[in-house]
Amino acid sequence: MARPPVDVEEMAAGVRAGTPAWVARAITLVESTRRDHQVLAQQLLALLTPDAGRSHRIGISGVPGVGKSTFIDALGSDLTAAGHRVAVLAVDPSSTRTRGSILGDKTRMSRLAADPAAFVRPSPTAGTLGGVAKATREAIVVVEAAGYDIVIVETVGVGQSETAVADMVDSFLLLALARTGDQLQGIKKGILELADVITINKADGPHATEAKSAARELSGALRLLRGGESSWVTPVLTCSAVEGTGVKDVWSQLTAHRESLEPDNAFAAKRRRQQVGWMWAMARETILTRFDTNPAVRTTGKSVEQHILDGSLTPAQAVDQLLTAFDTDDA
Repeated sequence: MARPPVDVEEMAAGVRAGTPAWVARAITLVESTRRDHQVLAQQLLALLTPDAGRSHRIGISGVPGVGKSTFIDALGSDLTAAGHRVAVLAVDPSSTRTRGSILGDKTRMSRLAADPAAFVRPSPTAGTLGGVAKATREAIVVVEAAGYDIVIVETVGVGQSETAVADMVDSFLLLALARTGDQLQGIKKGILELADVITINKADGPHATEAKSAARELSGALRLLRGGESSWVTPVLTCSAVEGTGVKDVWSQLTAHRESLEPDNAFAAKRRRQQVGWMWAMARETILTRFDTNPAVRTTGKSVEQHILDGSLTPAQAVDQLLTAFDTDDA
């Protein structure tokens, strides 16, 4: 049975009312790659944007197995118990072959998934560079308009996903592990420069001591890396998401970081820079979509692929032909 056409005004009203079903449908709309859905999505976002922008946006990253989902479940449950409404946009790793995704976060975040004050949305990355779902920024607008005052974006923690997330949130939290042989193994300089708060997770039982040691070591590395270039000194904490210890301390530091941005309009300036970044990201995505769906490019693509396979054309020459086909057809 075909779904009835989208009534953007009705959807916007449902989102503003905070109805989870409408929020879910709205995010599905902004994630859609269909041209007609994209037009409707922009109309919806135009209606919702005046009601958005008032949340604390938090990005959380870390290598697979660090316990991101367990930590978010613990933190989010603490926040809803304190009266907050929490939205989690958990970006799932998609298969490069099937475009499918694991979509297991609702299972791993069992408490939040059943919490009426929380909204958990796993979204496939669908091959987007950096592992961040294409429409994550738009989804943030939707959940903020629905009244969620804490928005958590969980990234898969691979490639350039950390940079992409840092460009759309207010505070960036890095979760790390102590039990990796070398205590700082696997933590790249780039992500250390992005992190506003760092916590060593799974600091429980016999591992509590080595977690504290790793935190001290990492604090020293950060001082050497950053010097005194920033007024905010990135704290390195320890916690156990399973036991719930130290989680409230992490939230206190995230709150302190947000408050540190308020003087001198630093917070507003950061949000404006992110809007500019959003514009360029949308421009690149739009150009790539037009290129991929261009009939002349598709026709030429089949030909040049064969020529590359038989060795009569180099990849660089093939690209020139594709661009010529696109420019000619798009003129």
